[in-house]
Amino acid sequence: MGTQNRITVAYGDGIGPEIMDATIRIMDAANVGLAYDVIEIGEKVYKAGHKSGISPESWEILRRNKVLLKAPITTPQGGGYKSLNVTIRKSLGLFANVRPFRAYPPFVPSHFPHMDLVIVRENEEDLYAGIEHQQTSEVVQTLKLISEPGSEKIIRYAFEYARAYGRKKVTCMTKDNIMKHTDGMFHRIFNEVKLEYPDIESDHWIIDIGSAVVAARPESLDVVVTLNLYGDIISDIAAEVAGSVGMAGSANTGISHGMFEAIHGSAPDIAGQNIANPSGLLNGAFMMLVHLGKADKAELIQNAWLRTLEDGIHTGDIYRANRSVKKVGTKEFADAVIERLGEKPEKLKPVEYRNGVKVSVNVPEKPAKKKELVGVDVFIDWRASDRDPNVIGDALLNEGSTDRLKLKLISNRGVLVYPEGSPEIFKTDHWRCRYTNPNNEIVNNSDVIELIKKIHEAGFDFIKTEHLYHFDGERGYSLSQGE
Repeated sequence: MGTQNRITVAYGDGIGPEIMDATIRIMDAANVGLAYDVIEIGEKVYKAGHKSGISPESWEILRRNKVLLKAPITTPQGGGYKSLNVTIRKSLGLFANVRPFRAYPPFVPSHFPHMDLVIVRENEEDLYAGIEHQQTSEVVQTLKLISEPGSEKIIRYAFEYARAYGRKKVTCMTKDNIMKHTDGMFHRIFNEVKLEYPDIESDHWIIDIGSAVVAARPESLDVVVTLNLYGDIISDIAAEVAGSVGMAGSANTGISHGMFEAIHGSAPDIAGQNIANPSGLLNGAFMMLVHLGKADKAELIQNAWLRTLEDGIHTGDIYRANRSVKKVGTKEFADAVIERLGEKPEKLKPVEYRNGVKVSVNVPEKPAKKKELVGVDVFIDWRASDRDPNVIGDALLNEGSTDRLKLKLISNRGVLVYPEGSPEIFKTDHWRCRYTNPNNEIVNNSDVIELIKKIHEAGFDFIKTEHLYHFDGERGYSLSQGE
């Protein structure tokens, strides 16, 4: 990447054009040696008929240049528009989202003056797969997809990042006390991978208390690795407690491509007023320059930016009368950074980057596990007979079972309702009916097809099935109450 000098630039929506103009002016003044191919993305492209917010021609430029510096965009409400960020991340294999958070006291107010935290967020999987279905009149589902190679890749990346940048500890955050198979797998892989990095301290937090630690004791954390949704949430918490969400940048990297941006949105309410803080996008640009092998230029600009903060030249979002010297607009802030190129901060810690720092991971493909089908969950849309679970349960047991697959239990919203469910349980029209082999034998798809036919003939509306598998003899599904 060190020889690349042409990147793709997207000015985005809202405040995007203003902060991008400021960022490019600063980079050009520092002679970073980049040329720019500008593409149109966001609201205009959505409304022109491209549901993902980007045109095929722009994809060609992105793939050719491999690096995108992107300002925030606006996604129109309704109409089935897809998230542009998610689309780019998945399409270009940008599996790692790296978000550094540092406090800049006393120039930017923060309760945590020693905060210096990096969140490494898985970027392609989890609930951000965006796979949702309305299955009954009352119930909608979303699929949380977590893969073993995807988890191992981001966890290894976090440890490699810590090692490359001299970090001391990697903390994993999951909710595996509840989601024992999805989050449980992520935690299990973390425990396996950490053994290969004895030089780096490691620990694990459940995400709810982990989020509280980010908010209340961020100085106790160093590198955090977590799943997609959790990483998105705790990133905003970290940005705010560090001083301002407008200050944080983000790097999205994969094997061959990278996208660099601010973590905040397009803020259309303040667009065109020359008041937006370009610091978030600038921080994304610093990471981009390091990625491109231009660490010296990243160091030059970031130190000038730190000196600007230190000199009290602040945009309105971080301006404080008792701390700041001068309140400036977007353009004037960029001018101030340019004026200080070549200077270093005197009170804040100057940044130092090493050229040639690379974070790369290798996840070898593992042999497939032995998979055995032991049952099936059949989901049924049913609201007759005052939703009495005994009615549907007895009918499915007697008329909707086969010799190979018999009804074992029914749950509603994950709570056992048949047999012997509590009468106080609130029940929707969405019923999970678990079938297993009465002799604990392995079954096959033909057995499932026969069962579905039997359920249909019994007059029930089946809406979904989930096969129950053992992998290398280990259960691959959650148990219900009473099993």
